[in-house]
Amino acid sequence: MNYNKRSVTDVDLHGKRVLLRCDFNVPLDPETGRITSDTRIRATLPTIEYILEQGASVVACSHLGKPKGVVKPELSLEPVAVRLSALLERPVIFAKDAVGPDAQAKAAALKPGEVLLLENLRFDIREEKNDPEFARELAYLGDVFVDDAFGTVHRAHASTAGVAAYLPAYAGLLLEKELSVMGKALDVPSRPLVSILGGAKISDKLGVISNLLDKADTLLIGGGMAFTFIKALGGSVGRSLIDESKIDYCMDMIKKALTKGTRFLLPIDAVAAKEISADAEWKIFPADRIPDDYMGLDIGPETRRLFAEAVSGAGTVIWNGPMGVFEYPAFAEGTAAVAKAMVETEAVTIVGGGDSASALEHLGFASRVTHVSTGGGASLEFMEGKELPGIACLLDR
Repeated sequence: MNYNKRSVTDVDLHGKRVLLRCDFNVPLDPETGRITSDTRIRATLPTIEYILEQGASVVACSHLGKPKGVVKPELSLEPVAVRLSALLERPVIFAKDAVGPDAQAKAAALKPGEVLLLENLRFDIREEKNDPEFARELAYLGDVFVDDAFGTVHRAHASTAGVAAYLPAYAGLLLEKELSVMGKALDVPSRPLVSILGGAKISDKLGVISNLLDKADTLLIGGGMAFTFIKALGGSVGRSLIDESKIDYCMDMIKKALTKGTRFLLPIDAVAAKEISADAEWKIFPADRIPDDYMGLDIGPETRRLFAEAVSGAGTVIWNGPMGVFEYPAFAEGTAAVAKAMVETEAVTIVGGGDSASALEHLGFASRVTHVSTGGGASLEFMEGKELPGIACLLDR
């Protein structure tokens, strides 16, 4: 698909109301309801500030959680309005509905330089159904639509795709950066392109693996998903996580790598234990000879060296998915080794959101890579080469 989309900087915003789709799906403390990380709010501040500087007003909208069309006070965006106000150092008006009377009245009264945040879009069941009437009602609140929520562009919802049928649609600064950095990395990368995939489920990355084998020079597979490949090659993986239904797929991908001439690296050793716990006793085994009563929970030291070596010689590195059960220190060394190798290379380094981004942030490395994607599922589908509804609907350059 075409990733060369028109930006918020390409349109005259003076005196206009900008309907801005944000990703304010922030983590909340289940007991206090307080925001535990405002990273996603901060990520879209440059776009909001740019719009205001152009003499426009902002009607911001987002979802929070999965209320499934039911009004749930604990998922209200009102705390986000309070935090956004503090970060912008200006008042943020809050509407108690998304497209109802309160939202309509407050949007109509909005003056240039003012910011309005609508209530949780998913309190209305029509949002996730991409209902045309809901999209039209939402579009009525603005003159121009700007999408800055990369984490939602893989969803064909009213606020991500439907609204573009009623308003001219542009990419926000954050979304523009995602398209520029990730699009370039996949289409015209500095080579060699090294892709690293991890995580537990191979089923989450079927299309990603196939697409990357067409684009990458080297593909590294770690995490729980590696053991299905190892078993497909005849290895013994004990009680490690495998997907029996994907054995043939794994063999097909290994054969594809051989045909394409893509270097395809699997773990050669693994940290294994009999249980997943903080105090589990672990041992290191060859990755294809894990005893029947053990399960592989991280890549071993030899694999860490192998993967780090591949990263060190890269021109571009794309990483999605941890190398082990990184939530436990005993099984976090592989993920840390990959992260360390990435920040020490001169390559363009991209981390594809989700658990990889969390691990990088936990290690204090987030500021030392080229780009950390703000989308989990969206990043995966982007890497898979799928057409993403929230990008396809934006105006082309």
